[in-house]
Amino acid sequence: MRRIAPLAALALAVVAVPVVIAQNAPTVPGAPDKARVAAGTYAADAGHTMVVWEVDHFGFSKYTGIFGDVTGTLVIDPANPAASKVDVTIPVAKVTTASSGLTGHLLRAGKDGGKPDFFGAAPADAKFVSTSVVLDDDGDEAKVTGNLTLNGVTKPVTLDVDFHGAGTNPYNKKATIGFEAEGKIRRSDFGIAYGIPAVSDEVELEIHAAFEKQ
Repeated sequence: MRRIAPLAALALAVVAVPVVIAQNAPTVPGAPDKARVAAGTYAADAGHTMVVWEVDHFGFSKYTGIFGDVTGTLVIDPANPAASKVDVTIPVAKVTTASSGLTGHLLRAGKDGGKPDFFGAAPADAKFVSTSVVLDDDGDEAKVTGNLTLNGVTKPVTLDVDFHGAGTNPYNKKATIGFEAEGKIRRSDFGIAYGIPAVSDEVELEIHAAFEKQ
């Protein structure tokens, strides 16, 4: 019995340690809990919403850039999420890449007054307006189809969207909801065909979006 008692105490301690750690562990404000989503109109958090794009460069590597400062609205009702609407504007002129030379090329005017290779010196904002939302059986993933306007051309695009989390922003006390999305477009569909196929026509999109309740 004298030997068993210390062993039992040790076993209890081993079991208790993870519980104590879990109780003292820091938590984050958001969580992937659909019950936290409140119905209403949300505005895009421009500082924490971005569209990441990726193309294949010469078959050697993938090259990535970012559109930030996204603005717009999301209208959502947890009782009818398929009726959700999103309308966002992406400022193409604020495109960012890892190379100042490439960023300058993307925004360079056409030579001798000709057509720019990519977006040009004063590109119009891009815009995505949803037209349908189809949820999976669990209700935490959806295919969101909408009209993307880019470089003066409007085409339908479908995004695979995952619910990332919801909660209250501790700084401004606003109810916040976040999503991740993926999709693909062909830039030639939008009149941007420079360098194809050395620089891929297909553009992979990865979107990280946060919206704050108004």
